[in-house]
Amino acid sequence: MLAYIIRRLLLMVPTLFGIMLVSFTVIQFAPGGPIERILAQIQGTDVSATARIGGSASGDLVSRGPQQALRAGTSSITSKYRGAQGLDPEFIEELERQFGFDKPVHERFFIMVWDFIRFDFGESYFRNVRVIDLILEKLPVSISLGLWSTFLIYLISIPLGIRKAVNDGNTFDVWTSAVIVVGYAIPGFLFAVLLIVLFAGGSYFDWFPLRGLTSDYWDELNWFMKMADYLWHLILPIAAYTIGGFATMTLLTKNSFLDEIQKQYVVTARAKGLSERRVLYGHVFRNAMLIIIASFPAAFFGIFITGSLLIETIFSLDGLGLLGFESLVNRDYPVVFGTLFIFSLLGLVITLIADLTYTLIDPRIDFESREV
Repeated sequence: MLAYIIRRLLLMVPTLFGIMLVSFTVIQFAPGGPIERILAQIQGTDVSATARIGGSASGDLVSRGPQQALRAGTSSITSKYRGAQGLDPEFIEELERQFGFDKPVHERFFIMVWDFIRFDFGESYFRNVRVIDLILEKLPVSISLGLWSTFLIYLISIPLGIRKAVNDGNTFDVWTSAVIVVGYAIPGFLFAVLLIVLFAGGSYFDWFPLRGLTSDYWDELNWFMKMADYLWHLILPIAAYTIGGFATMTLLTKNSFLDEIQKQYVVTARAKGLSERRVLYGHVFRNAMLIIIASFPAAFFGIFITGSLLIETIFSLDGLGLLGFESLVNRDYPVVFGTLFIFSLLGLVITLIADLTYTLIDPRIDFESREV
């Protein structure tokens, strides 16, 4: 097992390198960039998310204003940056030095790789904050949402899947399958909008808060009221996270139990006169739950990554999803690549943990002789 773990850890290195190389290459062909954003601010035409973020790292340059950035009587210059016509070429060069774009592309990439090896993600272009500090600040929100959603999905899916397996083919199974299919077909973000319209003051009821995880008067509450306020804010986002996830887990639970129920040891247990409940929970449950329990790390990470972007943006939750969205819109490349690196690394580690969980639940599984 130790040799398998070492092989998997070593394999993470080229995998991460490949992810960062492909992402860095794609970014080079993306239109716009941080310098274009600064130029748009100077020209007064910036309407992007950057304009809504305070504490710009480029504030010293922008504060110079068009009067100092424009050189009186200078003819329009030829520039590779859109919106740079009429600006002082030295000002453009200063911007390039600040953002590191005065270096060749390959040099910038290997500098980034070397920094990431040391977990030095640099500083945000537009926030005057280290990227690692931003990630650590937003991480608890996303982890909290992911854990609560995964817990709720398992709490619903396992009992429902077991009952569907026991009642396979009857009316209960058919109707619940129809509900599950509908739930699975509704995108989480669309369900989030529906919840806001219905229950957050959209058009009908105003029962739940529209944004954030705490109220403005949070500091004035006692510990019990703080917990209640926190859970009150969580209800709609968690419901939006859960709508698609519980469908997959329910069907997985049902199929796993059906597969075990048809095996010979179940027939033998019934022939010995054991009650159906004893057969189901004393014999079938452990074997059927193997794949479900072992998939918990991957299920949590899937919700943590795929569900965070749109749900956090819709409910204005200050987590990694909203941070990634704003950073991508603003071309805040240190934050974009920093979060991508963290997500990729976490994904590879979670995959390894999921494999190791199988061996803890069922010692018969051996990865030692398996090729990576």
